[in-house]
Amino acid sequence: MVNSCMMRTALFVGTFIVLQGCALHSFVPSFWDDNQAKKIIDVRQRVENINCAKPHAPQAQDIHNDLQWFELYSESKGMMQNDVRALIKPLQETTDDFLKRSLDKEGSRAYCEGKKKVMQTQAYKAAQGVLDRW
Repeated sequence: MVNSCMMRTALFVGTFIVLQGCALHSFVPSFWDDNQAKKIIDVRQRVENINCAKPHAPQAQDIHNDLQWFELYSESKGMMQNDVRALIKPLQETTDDFLKRSLDKEGSRAYCEGKKKVMQTQAYKAAQGVLDRW
């Protein structure tokens, strides 16, 4: 009887630990990857080099394409964990908004400069997150 009770307790504790481990898996950070590191710096460089005096759509398209490459590469490698997705998502949303607006109708220089500042901050934070992994 004692052994049966101890077995059930051990089974319960073991099941709890396994389930907690599965739940925590989505919070485990991904590891360093040279290709991701290079691409996020490419994105940062493109954002830094936005020239608001030139047509916005081609510049926004290039950034969009680099972010898409980053995401597709990460997914293909099996590394698209929540931390990486969270790092690039704000920049993807801002870039997609900038691209859509620029394709519909070229925004003003002030609009472009505002978007550029937001994107600079987002790209910097994304790069920090990607490069700080080990």
